Parts: sequence; C-alpha cells; structure tokens
Amino acid sequence: MLWVRGTFVSMITERMHGWIVCHQAPLGRSPCPGCSAYLMEPFIKCAQCKPPVLLCLQCFARGFEKSGHESDHRYEIITNEFPVFDLGWTAVEELKLLEALGDCGIGNWQEISNNVGTKSAGECESHYLLYYVGRARPPLPVFEEPKNMDQLSPVTAKLSEDPPRPAADSARAVEMAGYMPARGDFTEEFNNFAEWDIKDIYFLDVDDDLLRALKLAAVDIYQSQLKERCRRKKITRDCGLINLKKHQMYDKRYNRAVRDMKDGLRPFLEFFLPEQFESFMEGLILEQDMQKEVRRLQELRQAGISSFRAGHLYEKLRRRREEELGRRHMLTDVLSNMQDEFACQQWLHRQAHMEVNPGSNVPLLPLSATGQCYLNGLIFYSSFGMVKYIVPLDLTQFAGYDKLSEAEKEMCANVRFLPEAFFEYKDILQREAERQGGLRLAQARQLLKIDVNKTRKLFDFLIQEGAISKPD
Repeated sequence: MLWVRGTFVSMITERMHGWIVCHQAPLGRSPCPGCSAYLMEPFIKCAQCKPPVLLCLQCFARGFEKSGHESDHRYEIITNEFPVFDLGWTAVEELKLLEALGDCGIGNWQEISNNVGTKSAGECESHYLLYYVGRARPPLPVFEEPKNMDQLSPVTAKLSEDPPRPAADSARAVEMAGYMPARGDFTEEFNNFAEWDIKDIYFLDVDDDLLRALKLAAVDIYQSQLKERCRRKKITRDCGLINLKKHQMYDKRYNRAVRDMKDGLRPFLEFFLPEQFESFMEGLILEQDMQKEVRRLQELRQAGISSFRAGHLYEKLRRRREEELGRRHMLTDVLSNMQDEFACQQWLHRQAHMEVNPGSNVPLLPLSATGQCYLNGLIFYSSFGMVKYIVPLDLTQFAGYDKLSEAEKEMCANVRFLPEAFFEYKDILQREAERQGGLRLAQARQLLKIDVNKTRKLFDFLIQEGAISKPD
C-alpha cells in the first residue's frame, strides 16, 4: 500500500508540476520534448546531438529517446546558480531581470524589483546600466568600426580531393563509373533509357478513360524510376562510394576476415547512417580483436605462463625459433640450386621479392643475353653478389603529374610513386595526423600497408615539407 500510495503521489506531483510550468511559461524557455513541460533549472542538455536536445530531469531519468537522440549519449547538467557579471548576481537573477525588463519596460524599476524578488529597485537599475549598457560585451550587441575595404588581401584556397577530380582519360575516371565532379552527376543514370517509355506519350482530349489510365500508369512508373535514381545517388553521396581508392586503402588496414565480414554487411548499409555503420563495424572489429587476445592469453596459459613479461619473452623466443627453422631450409635451397646458375638466380630474385612484398606472388625473372637478370632496376649477376640500381620513373605521361610540385616530382620519380597514388597516401597520412595531433612512422606503415622502405621515404618527405608532424 505504501508503494502504491507513493507512486500515486509522485504521479500527481509530476502532473501538477507539468500543469504549473505549462501555464506559467517563462519567456525564453523551451519545452521538454518528452513531456512538453517548459524547462526549469536544473535540466539536461545532450552533448552529442546537433541541435542539442534539452530534457527535464524526469524524462532524462526515464531514458527518453527520440529520432537521432539516444539515452547513452553524453550530457551536461544545465543550472543557473552561478555568477555571470557580478558575484552578487546569479544567472537566475539575471534572467529574471531581463524578463522583467521585457514585461515592465525600462524605468519601472520598482515593479522590476518586485519581479526579481531578491534585489532592490536601485540595485536593479545600477546593475543594468553598468553591465548591459556601460560595459556591454559579447554576446550583447556591440557596434564595430567600419572595415577598411581599400586594401584587399588574396584568399588562398585548395581544391577538394573528395570526391576526386581525375583527368577524363585516366584509369581512375573509368573506375568512378562516369562521375562528373563539376556537375555532381553521372554520364549514365540508373535505368538510363527510362525516358524512352514516355517520350511518345501525349494526352489528348479524344483519349478514353482506359487509354488515359494507361498513360498515367506509364508516367507513374517513370516517376518511380526517378525516385530510385535519387535514392541511389543519396546513398552514393552519403557513404562516399565515389572515391573507390579511399575505401580500398582503408580496407587494407584490416585482415582478410574483417574485409569479408564488411563486404557481407555492405548490402545493409542503406539502412544505417554512415557514422552508425562505421561505429557498428568498429564494434565488431573490437570484438574480434578481444577474442583473438583471449585466445592468445589462453595459449600462453596452457604453456604455463602466468605473467605478461614472461609472455613477451615467450613470443620473442618463438619468433626466433621460427626464423632459425627458416634459415635451415634456406641453406637446403641454396645447396640444391647451386649447380644450376639460372635456378640460383631465380631463387635469389624470389628471396629479394619476398623481403619487399611478403606473401605476394613472385614473377619469373627474365634472363638477358649477357647472362644477367633484370627486374625494375635490380641487377643480379651470376655470382652470389647482387648490385642494386634503381632507375627513376618517368612520370610525365601519367595523370596528375602537373599537380605535383618540383620536390614532389623528384621524390615520386626516385621512389617510383605514381602521382595519383602519392596524392592518396599523402591525404591518408595528413588526415590521420590531423586527427591524432601527429603521426609516427609505425602508424604510417599500418595505414598504408606498402613497402616499408617507400613508406619511410614518404614519411620523411612529408615531415620535411611540413605536411605532417610527429607527436610531441
């Protein structure tokens, strides 16, 4: 009975509170979206929603949610029990003063004092004239001096690379499915010949009801095709599907299992906002990483290891043992290929290629007429020595060459980067450095997943040019 009585009294109190607030709504107060009661301090402000969602304490305690706002969002407690201009005046009294000025007008200080309740007429007058007239400061309006428009300074701007704007005859333009960045449209639309079904339709006065209904049905079908085009364009724009290379570069950060899982969930992308889908994917990846870490710890525990320090030593010794086993097989391969000179050269080429690109397919090494083997500037002689000579790459025929500076042209030619690949790698590193406030070489290698030597040269070049910086 006590619980029922308390619940009933609580319900009556809440309803009375809502009725009083709704019928005595103060000026400048917004209603709560949950109960429609005008907000009174203290109340809750969502720190993630734009525009912010304001809730009363009762709706916040119930976990009220609406479109876009969720109960697990970060929040702030808004209260006005703090001084703004004068230590003797709280924010609540400042609001009461402004509301009373709007109702009673300037000069009726006695009535204004009665509405404020805690200050005399003289205090209200002196406080208003001092802080709202004599010492007005933002956000109060302040008249600014006129600007001198005689001297104009140039405004520097940088062309946006998202969506990219490749040359019309480049391979990247073909990958973008005929997207025209200047118009924000495609050369070929979805169901590109839908207009053919209505191009010969004319509405005449002599048409009977059946023929007119048939023509209207054809027009409705065409309208549905237009809506489908707009829907597909919206998904493409919101999810950033135009820049295919960017998605491919970000997918390289994850292993094959994660990429397959993301490809399997990609059809459901249209039911999520892009940020929600990325957050969902990050959660799944975190779950897999935690499962992998749990399996690693279980393996260490089965080996009798009970401390992290011993686990690091165990991993180090295991890698060393695997490398020693690999060297034993390497000696066997050398001895088996020693009699055949060309086979030995092929083996040396395969080892050099695996050092640069581990896990990739090794192409066959072409043999020249002089008995030397060449591949991309690497020369292997018939003896077991190896001379490395890298020929600078001619970039003048590649798209995007004109956008490179002189230093970038020299770096791309020596490191053998194509201009489009250089811009992609540079954009990835710059955005990650801006997000984290700096970037390390190890992080750059995790992002790009290319030859570590090329990554180091690109990283050093961007540091030297000031495009990115190392963390403090």
